[in-house]
Amino acid sequence: MTRKIELYDTTLRDGAQGPGVKFSSDDQLTVVRALDALGIRYIEGGQPSANPKAVDLFRRAKAIPLQHAKLVAFGSTRHPRTAVEDDANLQSLLDAETEIVTIFAKSSPLHVHDVLGVSLDTNLKLIKESVTYLRDQGRRVFVDAEHFFDGYALDPEYAIKALACAWQNGAEMLILCDTNGGRLPHEIAEVTRTVRARLPEMPLGIHTHNDSGCAVANAVAAVEAGAVHVQGTINGYGERTGNADLCSIIPNLQLKMGCDVLSKEQLARLTHTAHLVAELANMTPRDHAPYVGRDAFTHKAGMHADAVMKLKASYEHIVPALVGNVTHVAVSEVAGRSSLLHKAAEFGIHLDRDKPETKQILSKVKNLENEGYEFEGADASLELIMYKALGHFQPFFSTKSFHVHVDQQHFEKAGVSEATVKVELPDGRMMHTVSEGHGPVDALNNALRKALEGSYPELAGIHLEDYKVRILDGKLATSALTRVLIESSDKEGNKWNTVGVSENIIMASYIALLDSIEFCLHKSRGAA
Repeated sequence: MTRKIELYDTTLRDGAQGPGVKFSSDDQLTVVRALDALGIRYIEGGQPSANPKAVDLFRRAKAIPLQHAKLVAFGSTRHPRTAVEDDANLQSLLDAETEIVTIFAKSSPLHVHDVLGVSLDTNLKLIKESVTYLRDQGRRVFVDAEHFFDGYALDPEYAIKALACAWQNGAEMLILCDTNGGRLPHEIAEVTRTVRARLPEMPLGIHTHNDSGCAVANAVAAVEAGAVHVQGTINGYGERTGNADLCSIIPNLQLKMGCDVLSKEQLARLTHTAHLVAELANMTPRDHAPYVGRDAFTHKAGMHADAVMKLKASYEHIVPALVGNVTHVAVSEVAGRSSLLHKAAEFGIHLDRDKPETKQILSKVKNLENEGYEFEGADASLELIMYKALGHFQPFFSTKSFHVHVDQQHFEKAGVSEATVKVELPDGRMMHTVSEGHGPVDALNNALRKALEGSYPELAGIHLEDYKVRILDGKLATSALTRVLIESSDKEGNKWNTVGVSENIIMASYIALLDSIEFCLHKSRGAA
């Protein structure tokens, strides 16, 4: 019989504690909707006693008609010197008005004595009274057994006694926590299996951190040993090195272990959800993330690309579409003709393996990469190379000259950047424009737009989304090659990436800008 596994997401609480992660109040609501659409069973909204933003979330989320998920408030057992009915933490959980609350409880003697500062018996009393009180107030209660695996290593009987105390007083889910993230899969599996045997009636969950690089493996090991509830975050966000990544756990459980986790339609939303949450968290999506990363199914070596075109399973462990991802073939200095053909097909361009144009394109790409170009993250520049080699590109303008001037009189104030460009249009008109900007690249972009928008008004809807600079050989200091990657978008939400390389960072930027504009114009006016 297929095992049903409950998913509990703590991105908005544990994940938000990760370095660099930042959600606005509106972002939080968007994350809740996205997680609900994904099919997550429980969404931990935060700790209302410690975070005013969490209080606001619980208030505003009442207006969201969730289809699959239940919002959960997070807190702790009562303070040792406060009665349950007077405890501000417990009251904040009740004020959140969620059906379910999760409280963390000490299960390690070390933390009971040295952190909480009470006796072992007193800690059990805190657990009993807190769970009982919340249950009496009509709440369903989950208990996170904090530092459980470390506590079990010190005193297994007490760690289990803490679990039993919570269970006997009304907790319905007991979560074993590897709070320090230092345990290995075989330890997690052994302890979970032992607890399951000792207390067979108790449903067990798992909550792991990634300090040893094993958070996902530890969560999977716990499920294999009997856990039915898994906690984690989208993209593995979390304090220190992060939490268990649900974007890896979910497909591992469902596609590898046959567990009942999400529907097929929900699973196909995984990549989209991972990227959406990354954007909302102000984090760059990890290209190399398993399953959902852009490079999760990217093939660079020519031999691999050739094999994938013949048999996808030769170098792909699942069908990418199952998790909402796609196969990519990177054309590079190690790529062969098969990689180029596959990439062209992605663009909707037909290349004949034996035609001289195909050889010409591959040779050009390899020569450019030898000069420092990188097309793995610049599909639009690569697509332009193909169009031009095939004779499918009609120039929309030609650059005659450009000049950039930066006036910086006071270091404590922003300087003035001014760019002048001279371009010739196909009808012979010469456009000579000047514009200012926030830095030389912005000034160049504005000057080019000013010169071209009269003839090509669609350029008014183009925005520069991202700008990345990489020094290719730092040993050469100021004479080193610079590679610039630019991401652009239009008002329909389409995005494309272009690249430029030069010893001069302004020239490299200008090359990437020209590609971006030419790509836009070709897509809107060209005939491929």
